[in-house]
Amino acid sequence: MERQKTRLETPQTAKRDWVILDVKGQVVGRAATKIAEILRGKHRPTFTPHVDAGDFVVVVNASGLRFTGGKPKQKVYYRHTGYFGGLKEITAEKQLAAHPDRVLRDAVWGMLPKNRLSRQLIKKLKIYPGTEHPHSSQSPTELKLEN
Repeated sequence: MERQKTRLETPQTAKRDWVILDVKGQVVGRAATKIAEILRGKHRPTFTPHVDAGDFVVVVNASGLRFTGGKPKQKVYYRHTGYFGGLKEITAEKQLAAHPDRVLRDAVWGMLPKNRLSRQLIKKLKIYPGTEHPHSSQSPTELKLEN
């Protein structure tokens, strides 16, 4: 009687693809969950929780993201300058207008595991506010997000 062996993905055997997502008109949280899933590699049958085996994700049209309900005026983003009294706050509406890449990166960061692997995964996320991106030489495959 032969035993079946469980094969685990390793960083050397992981095949990473490039995926491009157009997030125009998408809700921030719903787009972030799909991006986090692709970055971790949960969409693959060879998913291994402790290995970085996910794909690179290129996000275009990040300036077209949207919030639902009263979040644009009520949600507040905080950052600290490093100086005393340097806590700065900005509403989601202003942050989305000024830095849409930061809004999406923060949302994806919150959905990744809280360990050293997440710092490795977030480096594979490339966000651009418009349609132009410098990753066409990697020939990314386009992926559609449902509304």
